[in-house]
Amino acid sequence: MTIADAMARALALPCWQDPGRPEPLGGGITNVNLKVTDATGTYVVRLGDDIPEHGVMRFNELAISRAAHAAGISPAVRHAEPGALVLDFVDAAPLTEEDVRDADTLDQITALVRRVHDEVTPRLRGAVLTFWVFHVLRDYAATLAERGSPHLPLLPDLMDQARRLEVAIGPVRLVLGHNDLLPGNILRGADRLWLIDWEYGGFNSPLFDLGGLATNNGLEEDAERHMLTAYFGASPDPLLWRRYTAMKCASLLRETLWSMVSELTSTLDFDYAAYSAENLARYRRAHADFQALKDPS
Repeated sequence: MTIADAMARALALPCWQDPGRPEPLGGGITNVNLKVTDATGTYVVRLGDDIPEHGVMRFNELAISRAAHAAGISPAVRHAEPGALVLDFVDAAPLTEEDVRDADTLDQITALVRRVHDEVTPRLRGAVLTFWVFHVLRDYAATLAERGSPHLPLLPDLMDQARRLEVAIGPVRLVLGHNDLLPGNILRGADRLWLIDWEYGGFNSPLFDLGGLATNNGLEEDAERHMLTAYFGASPDPLLWRRYTAMKCASLLRETLWSMVSELTSTLDFDYAAYSAENLARYRRAHADFQALKDPS
């Protein structure tokens, strides 16, 4: 979809009262985001269809977006139809990795993530997906094999490592997770944080959001331990630290295979090959750290 096509699609939505020209917004490598102002206010239009190979189903995004707004975490949904979602525009800027690494900001984000798990979960209505990272990895591996990915020789070792990581994590508590805590999905307004973009939302372990927050923002170990202490209310013992480290590896491996699949399927203008290589290197470093840990169980 070209920007011109996206603008035309956005203006054709039936929810406007004398809209102005749409303005492209940054961010989003699975959808197109536009800002539209009309006589009633300013809104964000998210354009994107289902992406079955990534488990992105827009009915799921809509249900979670509504629940997150009800919990006071995300902007309100004003209109929805197949392939399009219209939300309130909020006067807030996306965070950077450096922002997230600030200690005070990390405390605020950790509290926000805890609110997602505690307050969005009971507000959900209707069918909602489960996002179990190891199912996602197995499905990605099958997709890569079916489509003859050039990364195919890497898969046996990577999936053997994934099986061991799943065992290391053990039983989990299911909560509604965001599952895509990139810094650009966290917005800072004048007096609060917002969390946006729920296309990968679904039931998951809290450790996946925490591990993803760490890996997506380059947190050092001291910051990670502080984050876990703030979330759980106590310093992580060796077992929790090992389970968390395993999930952090799974988060990085998922991002790697996501990009490998996108190399084959996406039509968006993005250097997925470089993104795959970057995340594979990050995963390998994290997995080496995991292997160095003793099993305290």
